Amino acid sequence: MTTLTLDGIDKFYGDLHILKDINLEVGQGEFISLLGPSGCGKTTTLRCIAGFEPIDRGRLLFGTREMTNVAPEHRDLGMVFQSYALFPHMTVAENLAFGLEVRKVAPAERAARIAKVLEMVRLAGYEGRFPRELSGGQQQRVALARALVIEPAVLLLDEPLANLDAALRDDMRFFIRDLQQRVGITTIYVTHDQSEALVMSDRIVVMEKGVVAQCGTPKEIYERPASRMVAGFIGHSDVIEGTVLGREGAMIVVETAAGRLRAHGPEAVSGPVHLMIRPEKLRPGLAENAMTGRVKKAVYQGSALLVVVELPSGQEISALLDADAAVAVGAELTLGFAARHGWVIAR
Repeated sequence: MTTLTLDGIDKFYGDLHILKDINLEVGQGEFISLLGPSGCGKTTTLRCIAGFEPIDRGRLLFGTREMTNVAPEHRDLGMVFQSYALFPHMTVAENLAFGLEVRKVAPAERAARIAKVLEMVRLAGYEGRFPRELSGGQQQRVALARALVIEPAVLLLDEPLANLDAALRDDMRFFIRDLQQRVGITTIYVTHDQSEALVMSDRIVVMEKGVVAQCGTPKEIYERPASRMVAGFIGHSDVIEGTVLGREGAMIVVETAAGRLRAHGPEAVSGPVHLMIRPEKLRPGLAENAMTGRVKKAVYQGSALLVVVELPSGQEISALLDADAAVAVGAELTLGFAARHGWVIAR
């Protein structure tokens, strides 16, 4: 286990500035997710950490060890790819033994490590099977085991669940997180799936156009986004434009087309702003921050009813209500939210 430091990392492809002054401190045993849309730089960041891409400016440290120009095979890390990259002609045990043989680990210790890690990933007894004889979830666990058996200082995962079906993906999220916590290994996880990042991470790094848009705990990122981009990328949010009128204690008063609304926000925010509310925080009949409009859609989603309301200004807002809520399309509906559930973002 080790800490990981990215200190002012820049990466260019020709004239394209792909990564721009990336600074990140990852604690020992911490699980960090790099999250963002395609092309934001998250996979390039991972490849720079792995040594597959040279760093043009800045430093990379594992603990106090300088790793900026160290070859990938000497970086003491394990990596799990989206494709799993298992050797098809080797058995499970042979796939796991490969990295240990390269590191000249003695046969007795190799056998002990392989048995231990297969027990960890719940694949004891599968040593003699070939990858083609395993399900997708089992192959994914073998790929994890192969990365862990070498006992790396850092574990890197590049969208390892992308090829699994939805139900198996949900199961594997909890499996990977539980395994990471038991092993205590410092982990960097790349994903474009916001729910994966929220469920699995100690902290999330949201990236946009090669920069870090925000870094924080899942709760901070979800409830207190630093920008409109972060608010829109992490879950759905209703965003109402307005102008700050002033403060009432901890609350910011915002004049909007939907009326005068109160929410929380950063100390220094002023002028034109976005006011963000999560749909699950809107409640029918609530007097605080009440907005009245006409129901355009009411969609049953099993665990909730998604309601779309058009306000007099023409703006639409969405609310997630109880699945058995009595809401009729075309009817008038008043929705409100507690000020502590709103968040003001500079425009």
